[in-house]
Amino acid sequence: MTKRYWRTPPELYAKLNAEFGPFDFDPCPYPRPDGFDGLTVPWGRMSYVNPPFHQRDGINGKGPTAFVHKAIAEAKEGRGSVLVLPVQSYVMLLAAAGAEIRSVGRVRWLEVETGEPMPGPSPICAFILRTR
Repeated sequence: MTKRYWRTPPELYAKLNAEFGPFDFDPCPYPRPDGFDGLTVPWGRMSYVNPPFHQRDGINGKGPTAFVHKAIAEAKEGRGSVLVLPVQSYVMLLAAAGAEIRSVGRVRWLEVETGEPMPGPSPICAFILRTR
């Protein structure tokens, strides 16, 4: 399968840059220079990150989770970033409604009839909507 690249629409970039920029580094540039790996270099004061959305399209097979970990590490060093990542629409509906979002970890759901845990755990969040 051929790698696919998806550029940020200019109007979205301009809007985010106006609010959070100026952006001074892109760890996921297109075209990516030969040998460049945005996960192994220090990022800028404020980086714009449009990472590969799937591991198969990533650098050395690394997808969005690797860039999230790197952004967190960079923040601890005093460098900010804006990451654009795909999420399910229901997550955004809950966030807009003011839901508190908590990780409950990687859950091994149980099969209803056998009680057997699923082979691989899923990362799960709880969304708490409180009355006002």
